[in-house]
Amino acid sequence: MNPDQSLSAVDAGIERYMRPPHVVMRLERMGSLHQTRISFMRSLVRRMNREKWTIERTHWDVNELGYGVAVYTVRTPERSYSLVAFSNELDDADRTDRVIADKWDVTFALVDGIPDNADIERLGRCIPLQEAGRCSSSELVLSRANKSVRLFDYVVECLADGRQPEIQRLAEVGYLMRTTAVYGNGKFGLSDREKVMREEVMCSPYRAELLSVYLIRCFTHDLVDHVASMRGGGRSVKLDKQRKTILGIGNATGLGMAPYLHKHPALLNNWIVARETALGRVRAVPTATPEKVERFRTLLERAAEHVHQWRTDDALQCVRIEQLSKDLEHIRNRPIDEHYPWHELMQWAETSLSMEAQEMLASLLMEPYPELVDELECTMGADESVSIHPDATVRELIDTIEQSYEWALQIDFEQAGASHWFWYVSKEKLEPRIGVRDDETGTDKEMPLGVAVQAQRVYADLKATRNPHQTVAVFLALHPQHRHIVRRIQNMVCRPYGEIQDNLLDEHMRPIDMLRGKLSFFGATKFDPKSDRWTRITMYQGAPLPEELHADDADDWCFPVIEGMESAASNPV
Repeated sequence: MNPDQSLSAVDAGIERYMRPPHVVMRLERMGSLHQTRISFMRSLVRRMNREKWTIERTHWDVNELGYGVAVYTVRTPERSYSLVAFSNELDDADRTDRVIADKWDVTFALVDGIPDNADIERLGRCIPLQEAGRCSSSELVLSRANKSVRLFDYVVECLADGRQPEIQRLAEVGYLMRTTAVYGNGKFGLSDREKVMREEVMCSPYRAELLSVYLIRCFTHDLVDHVASMRGGGRSVKLDKQRKTILGIGNATGLGMAPYLHKHPALLNNWIVARETALGRVRAVPTATPEKVERFRTLLERAAEHVHQWRTDDALQCVRIEQLSKDLEHIRNRPIDEHYPWHELMQWAETSLSMEAQEMLASLLMEPYPELVDELECTMGADESVSIHPDATVRELIDTIEQSYEWALQIDFEQAGASHWFWYVSKEKLEPRIGVRDDETGTDKEMPLGVAVQAQRVYADLKATRNPHQTVAVFLALHPQHRHIVRRIQNMVCRPYGEIQDNLLDEHMRPIDMLRGKLSFFGATKFDPKSDRWTRITMYQGAPLPEELHADDADDWCFPVIEGMESAASNPV
């Protein structure tokens, strides 16, 4: 590609290289996505590197057992932000990843600015209570985490005794702590998203939340060093850089996240458009330089080893990982074409490889082309305001449904299992859940995730309308029950990638596919499903440490490989 050619000129011809919504927006494919250059963790670390952010531990009042208060301050060119951590003693019986928990090993708040002693005292009264506390508009994020107790204690024991922990033991878990919630967007009195977004540094999706997670990782490294030092005294050592890099932050994510993609179609559309545009730009490259091919080959080898080290006890994911490993070998053995090499490679993959491999290949193809891809991270926010277009006619709305919701019209809801599930919000924790329609009560409180059946119902009533020139305003006056779905359908015309084109009520629907789709945009790796309703992941494994953020290779941590770890061919846990 001519380096002087503008990206807008490139985009003018990439439509034929982009995958259409009916290919991309399926649950099975969303459940196969991997992180990319424009995943939110990657873009945050790049910004840290580009703008020379600094991270300093500005307060440390932690006792010999690791309980107390710590503050980490991030200084950006615009302003400062601080993570305040409260580490508490927790009985093993109270340690759970479930959302119903009310006690945790550590609780956190990301605050705007640098807190003084009065701020820390105030936060100490409410942050450990989490939802039961009350935050102010100065707090951006509320979070909590639990230790991976056996690994944490093992690392402390090793360091206190003057030796480094075995890499294999670290790699089998991948984190010293895992978060069970990272809240933002005005929940529980936190600063409203609109206020946070006024600061340009925080305007990208989940920027504040993922900055918090990065700082939590820093805290876990310091905490294990501190407890080991208190226990071992002069014979203790600190965790070395290689081992700190191995240790990211774990996360347990369940059904609470699943409906998010349905409820935020504009955001979902922009995420997918950015990803598919990035892939389309790369596929449109007519020839690849030797340097680009070599970079791709290098990353392919890294990804293959990353997959060998991917551990889970989920039977289905084990099968997928085994097939992914074989597919990556097929890619390795395939020559790179001279003309439109990446387009040809993706076309071959789409007919020859598993979906998991297709999506890992898509992620890998973006890596050698930061000049084509990275700017798209700035397009992933969204204006989510929607309105009904009352002057449209019944005929126009019918045409829209037939063009954009053909997938929905093709679903047969008379078949057994087509309406098996219903989605609702639990009264206890205000979290989304699913119930079996014919066996459980609560369908009167059903969330409107059954887009396909709603589209069919409004379509039937539209077709039954005798006057095709009747306005939508008149139609909705006669059929007010369709107001929600009509507004959604009309606003999807300009958001073709905003709708999951599957039946979310179907008996075989797997919520975990939605979880993984969203988490891939965060930048998560090593998905470890615990059922089809929740998964564990690792965040920031392989990411540069604070003292490495300014290095030239600070962004080179995709599909991290742990040197010295045995391959996980059988994926034991």
